[in-house]
Amino acid sequence: MDVRDKIALLPHSPGVYRYYNSEGTVIYVGKAKDLNKRVAQYFVSADRLNTKTRVLVSKIADVQYSVVDTEADALLLENNLIKQYKPRYNILLKDSKTYPWICVSDEEFPRIYLTRRIQKGKARYFGPYSSVMHARALLEFLENSYPLRSCKYNITSDAVLRHKFRPCLDMHLGRCRGCCVGGVSREEYSLWIDEIVRLLSGGLGGVIRNYKALMAEAAGNLEFEKAQMYKDRIEALQSHYSKSVITAAGDRDVDVFSLVFDASEGFGNFLRIKGGAVIQSLNLGFKMNIEESREAVLSEFIAEIASKFGALSQEVIVPFRPDVDFPGVQFRIPARGDKLSLLELSDKNAREFRFNSLRQREHTNPDEFRAAVLDELRKAIGMKELPVHMECFDNSNIQGTNPVASCVVFRNAEPFKKDYRKFKIKTVVGANDYASMKEVVNRRYARMLEEAPDDLPQLVVIDGGKGQLDFAYQAICELGIQDRMTVIGLAKRLEEVIRVGDPYPLFLDRNSQALKLLQRIRDEAHRFGITFHRSLRSKSALHSALTDIRGVGEQTEQRLLMHFGSVARIAEASVEELEALVGRTLAIRIQKQLRNDS
Repeated sequence: MDVRDKIALLPHSPGVYRYYNSEGTVIYVGKAKDLNKRVAQYFVSADRLNTKTRVLVSKIADVQYSVVDTEADALLLENNLIKQYKPRYNILLKDSKTYPWICVSDEEFPRIYLTRRIQKGKARYFGPYSSVMHARALLEFLENSYPLRSCKYNITSDAVLRHKFRPCLDMHLGRCRGCCVGGVSREEYSLWIDEIVRLLSGGLGGVIRNYKALMAEAAGNLEFEKAQMYKDRIEALQSHYSKSVITAAGDRDVDVFSLVFDASEGFGNFLRIKGGAVIQSLNLGFKMNIEESREAVLSEFIAEIASKFGALSQEVIVPFRPDVDFPGVQFRIPARGDKLSLLELSDKNAREFRFNSLRQREHTNPDEFRAAVLDELRKAIGMKELPVHMECFDNSNIQGTNPVASCVVFRNAEPFKKDYRKFKIKTVVGANDYASMKEVVNRRYARMLEEAPDDLPQLVVIDGGKGQLDFAYQAICELGIQDRMTVIGLAKRLEEVIRVGDPYPLFLDRNSQALKLLQRIRDEAHRFGITFHRSLRSKSALHSALTDIRGVGEQTEQRLLMHFGSVARIAEASVEELEALVGRTLAIRIQKQLRNDS
């Protein structure tokens, strides 16, 4: 049966569909509120699909489906099937690292330690922690606050009675109460473990309230040393957790999700907050291999967290609604107040994760990083092709003197210095940036059309605002190459992108790699132009003083400057001193000319 015939028979029910290629391999798994309508959307006119989705559809040889009761069930089944089949065109989860967990072992006298491996059993795990430094700091706090054992011995009550162990240095230093030699009862040790479990589960408020009650009771019984101990414990807890307690969140228990996107990638952060404290934080990356809505990506993110950590909190804070409703969960999109602060905290973590991921990729895989930046720039300014070849123009002059311009070239997002060009303005008189820009752009591309017509840049950047851009575009139109390149202006004051024919400037994210690339090529053009302008000013100063004198050439100029050190000292020299270097006739002429000029 043909695939399109199968689609017509799909039920109008929630479920999961699977696309197979001609080799019987699952290439895509998707969820649907209505299987029939959702799958049919892939087989509409090809013009409505983007390139990647058209490639997917061209490879579909068969479709299978599974019906479920709710859309939430479909999402969870889809998540499991993606992990099972690893389809080529599904959202790719890029989180390959293992995160640290704090483990409370299943022993008569439990140990607490850091691990990256979760083993099945009765041990309890808390985390994961996105920062190993945070996990170690928390573990160190627990070790300093509670006299627990750190050894790996199998300590049991029977072994203690048989005096199987000898006390270690930790006991002598007071870091351990010596459960191995009967220094603490199993009941008291269990109380410490229960308290630590409550802290790791977000029960800070309850632990502090309990300590305050015990402190008051000890003070009422005139047991001031015990009361002071409880007070010190309260202060230690408050001091440590002040770094991770979100005071604005109060005692509420919420989950927070945020997502930021960079081209075809998503970067998400998840926070789990209990009793006002962040007890879990996790970053995940997503790569979209075909076009996916941001709502669908958020749903995948939530499903992945639910599969890792179990049931979600009853209240979940999100930047926008996912495309799936989860039973028993209320999604909140805050506009102000405490909940907005939590969302902003999560968003800050997601953006930091995105920044670090791109920086890491820049060093580990620079080619992939540069390609991603160019694709981001292409989409940001609405280009059809990748700006592999970019050129930027900048004018330099001071009150109209020595007007020059520079053109720098970037290939694959890197400077290509052998193609840099510098120009002296020939046809424009005075400080006219607009006309100068038109002249330089015309000269540059008129020559390229003669020498290398197939090497025109995909993107031309003009350092300046609308005026400079308009005159540069006029030059390009006069050459008839306006359809072969995109021309934009980059205004420095607000770093806005000016596009031809668009009355409104485009503001790119200030942290985006696309804007940083534009700033980099603009700054390079400015540096190159200023360097050229300074060299001309220096030569101009010498030229007006010496080489305008009849009989003084380049070699004579160098000989005089080497001997006297400066034009001012040449002017002060006597005829006899000059005569020794250039002859009497020329010495008299040089002295007369320089002293008249001064």
